[in-house]
Amino acid sequence: MSLKIRLARGGAKKRPFYSIVVADSRMPRDGRFIEKVGRYNPLLAKTDEKRVEYNEDRIKHWLSVGAKPTDRVARFLSVNGLADWKAGNNPNKGKPGEKAVEREQEKKDKAEAAKAALEEAKAAPAEEAPAEEAAAE
Repeated sequence: MSLKIRLARGGAKKRPFYSIVVADSRMPRDGRFIEKVGRYNPLLAKTDEKRVEYNEDRIKHWLSVGAKPTDRVARFLSVNGLADWKAGNNPNKGKPGEKAVEREQEKKDKAEAAKAALEEAKAAPAEEAPAEEAAAE
């Protein structure tokens, strides 16, 4: 059985409140858990001491038994040195997808075609006007 130390959501709509729980990784997020070891209230200020509260002894126990904290919980635990957490780096996350790149290329092609047509339109009447005047005389 693989154990996770993770967040279980509670609270009302648009008013989240999370419990830090130890659960079997196969159980649903808000489903059955083994033990509640803390709480997290994201609505409080980041400097507030009550934003994240947990029982350090029980967390140490579950970590020693082999429970793995999720990324968010590891971030909380790293403040007291209970878990290692480092910021992830995904440089591809911000890149646009294939369709967006295609649309952007089509947009550029249309803009270039319109610009070329405009330049041709400006150049063509200037050349045609003297020819018409010469024909009229």
